[in-house]
Amino acid sequence: MPDPSPEVIRFKRNHFTTRLPVRFLYCPSHFWLSETSPGEWRVGLTAFATRMLGEIVELDFEVREGDAAAVGDVIGWIEGFKAVSDVFAAAGGEFGGPNPDAARDAERICRDPYGEGWLYSIRGQPDPRATDVGGYVEHLDRTIDAMLEKPWRSAEIGGP
Repeated sequence: MPDPSPEVIRFKRNHFTTRLPVRFLYCPSHFWLSETSPGEWRVGLTAFATRMLGEIVELDFEVREGDAAAVGDVIGWIEGFKAVSDVFAAAGGEFGGPNPDAARDAERICRDPYGEGWLYSIRGQPDPRATDVGGYVEHLDRTIDAMLEKPWRSAEIGGP
């Protein structure tokens, strides 16, 4: 029986290790996008982002299903033990709604960030800065370099 898991690239740098799905797009703000049907996307946080937030406590959205969202708009927030962060629109279009399972069990966002821990769906066009897994690996390397160089500025890294 074939392995049902998506093809992944293993990334290891300093004290951080993850497996990144190859078929996803990745935003500079550490969100991923996975196309579920033409023009429809599931969006979640990368394992790097969940590590920076710590254990996820709560997630909420300021937009409702059917609302318009532009790339980079703040559409909600997520709270972890280490930080509270805005949730950005990783695509421009129509908000499809939150992941109801993640809303009930926020810990699944860290347990399975590239699967059941997705945050929301959206119909439209991905962030034009979104890149393939190779581009995201380069971005992670630059991000981790910056954190190692000036660890007190790590909270400033990312954004829409």
